[in-house]
Amino acid sequence: MYRAASPVRIMPTSVHEDFVPTMAAIAREAGALLMPYFHQRIKIEYKGDADLVTAADRASEKLIRERLSARWPGHDILGEEQGLTDQGSDYRWYVDPLDGTTNFAHGFPVFCVSMAVEHRRSAEQAQRIAAVIYDPTRDELFSAAEGKGAQLNGETIHVSRTAKLKECLLATGFPSHKRHKNPNIYFYHQITLRTHGVRRAGSAALDLCNVACGRFDGFWEFNLNPWDTAAGALIVEEAGGQVTRFDGSPFELNSRETLASNGLIHDALLQEFKEIFAGRDLEPLPDLRAYKR
Repeated sequence: MYRAASPVRIMPTSVHEDFVPTMAAIAREAGALLMPYFHQRIKIEYKGDADLVTAADRASEKLIRERLSARWPGHDILGEEQGLTDQGSDYRWYVDPLDGTTNFAHGFPVFCVSMAVEHRRSAEQAQRIAAVIYDPTRDELFSAAEGKGAQLNGETIHVSRTAKLKECLLATGFPSHKRHKNPNIYFYHQITLRTHGVRRAGSAALDLCNVACGRFDGFWEFNLNPWDTAAGALIVEEAGGQVTRFDGSPFELNSRETLASNGLIHDALLQEFKEIFAGRDLEPLPDLRAYKR
């Protein structure tokens, strides 16, 4: 049964502060909160056409916000459920209290808690400096700090060394609504034919973690939000991987395009994306009538 932790002692913030231990403790606490809800198969609610929200989302974000505000009271927080609390701080948190809501609501054990903190160093520059993603069903905690590498449960992780696209296993995702307006089915089809396969597990944050630890060689998705990618992208980069937009330009949290890889296959993926966007050399989708015959 979930029990609230004792309030965290407030300490002054510095650029060089080690955020990860406290973040990890908060993420584990939020994960522990989620699991009883998961086992009870709680009531599904809707905030859009097919955008699932549960009481667990809100409870998890409430806990995380309370812990962050107690520990770093002046920091800004952007969360999926409650939006932005803007206090004009040089620090901003990106919180996804339950990434993989659809999986969670249907009893499929692929979901996580995702948190990242960004430091604004000038009017033009902000850098994500620490990230934690916790999968409570597997008790796997991924973490990273700027310039210090990435870890899984405290052990250093690295991206894969697969250098040939045809030998790669990749991951992608699809939106929970307006799928008919999303072009990713074409990319899924083409990339599937040119690799060992493409997986669609339903949690972008965990997909990025799986790139970071070498389970996947790459990942892409359209139209992700900042709280979906802030933590995972830093973990990939600190594990030695590469994250860009689909044309190879620098990744930004608001770019709505995420392409992550082990770095070795990145140019090959960019070339595939270029050809697909241009409509060149596309394999036709199979004819179901011919299959039936």
